[in-house]
Amino acid sequence: YVLDTRGPSLAVDTACSSSLVAVHHACVSLRTGESDTAIAAGVNLLLSPTVTVAFRRAGALAPDGRCKPFSAAADGIGRGEGCAAVILKRLSDAERDGDRVLAVIRASAVNSDGRSNGLMAPNPAAQLALLERAYAQAGLAAEHVDYVEAHGTGTPLGDPIEAGALSAVLGAGRDPDQPLLLGSAKGNLGHLESAAGIAGLVKTVLALHHDGIPPSLHCERGSSLTDPRLRVVTEPEPWPRYGGTAVAGVSGFGFGGTNAHVVLEEGPPGVVPVRPAEGPAARVHLLSDLD
Repeated sequence: YVLDTRGPSLAVDTACSSSLVAVHHACVSLRTGESDTAIAAGVNLLLSPTVTVAFRRAGALAPDGRCKPFSAAADGIGRGEGCAAVILKRLSDAERDGDRVLAVIRASAVNSDGRSNGLMAPNPAAQLALLERAYAQAGLAAEHVDYVEAHGTGTPLGDPIEAGALSAVLGAGRDPDQPLLLGSAKGNLGHLESAAGIAGLVKTVLALHHDGIPPSLHCERGSSLTDPRLRVVTEPEPWPRYGGTAVAGVSGFGFGGTNAHVVLEEGPPGVVPVRPAEGPAARVHLLSDLD
């Protein structure tokens, strides 16, 4: 209404994967020519205690209120509030229009767990199939993926399942000296639920643009990961570029069973990465001349 846009406008509710599924649908709309510019967003506000009480009774909440992704001390989620939005265009259109391209979405995929062991029990086979489809579409070798912004809720059930799927798909053929780096914004911001996926996407786009991977918090007691080809980023470090180009994935899983994964690549030549010491974080637009 405010922007007087005329393309498809829809709300997506797949629980914790909602905003990343919205990004996927926006990409589909762009690829089919249905839209020329898309805004994908997510928001989470804790306006009622009802869900918190239900999560507490289900044993899903961390006693200290903090998510500890891939930590040996993982004991549940901490709920959080937040919102974010990204602006998406076809790369050819963005370059034609002189937009500032912060990152490129190489591929996106969505699937469902189908029948699993319960509402809050992820399906390992579905996560594996999701990753295989996304990276096949992206046309990338597994060992050239540098970093995955994981769903990483910090639960003793979910984290090992997610790590297992990542090991199977992106650990294949990988030298342990070039491990797949992992992180999750939930350790820093809490679990933003319907906005969790877009928060992870924004974090990863900024990391690509600033040419460095920020640490995930609350892994002080050691990692729960058992595969040496995977490593949690616990200190700031430069982007490794195992395949010569910075590549990352972003995952979002809804407890209703809807899974989403987006494959990102650094922006095209001509967009100079900003090192962390050179200035403040850029405003977050995947494709932006709107500052």
